Amino acid sequence: MESIKLHDKIFVPYLKDEELQEIVKNVALKIYEDYKDEVPVFVGVLNGVIMFFSDLLKHYPGNCEIAFLQMSSYIGTKSTGIVYKKMDLTKEVKDRHIILVEDIVDTGNTIESLFEYFQNTQRPKSVKLASLFLKPEIYTKDFKIDYIGKEIPNKFVLGYGLDYDELGRNFKDLYQLEEGKINDK
Repeated sequence: MESIKLHDKIFVPYLKDEELQEIVKNVALKIYEDYKDEVPVFVGVLNGVIMFFSDLLKHYPGNCEIAFLQMSSYIGTKSTGIVYKKMDLTKEVKDRHIILVEDIVDTGNTIESLFEYFQNTQRPKSVKLASLFLKPEIYTKDFKIDYIGKEIPNKFVLGYGLDYDELGRNFKDLYQLEEGKINDK
């Protein structure tokens, strides 16, 4: 893995695809242990979750259904602190067990919005959260994250579905912003 440049920033290698696959497999098997006698609905929070979501399903050995919705709070490399719902849920989940699947949890603002959305409008039987990454040093909410792939430092990452101004999602490995190179727009 070599460093890459996107727009005006340099990103350095962080996690290889093989490491990511092992993390995802472990999350899938933990979820399966809790839901092996159920048919949960995995709800992917677009767009960054796309690779994690796909690989999670490949590693999940049980029956399940899927749905998507889209939320956003980022501009450039920073969260705005305001979460926007950009696309409604694609499936009815009333009285169903759902697993919200997130790519990354930092401040927790998106999680808070998701839980409010599901409790106030969807009324599922249960809601659990699976996140590929958690940035614990900036997580500010009390919501439980039931399945965490890996805790990472508070550094901007891209690849494996995560982007910087819409670029980099297609990289199979994960990169992080090079130290001292933050120059937000």
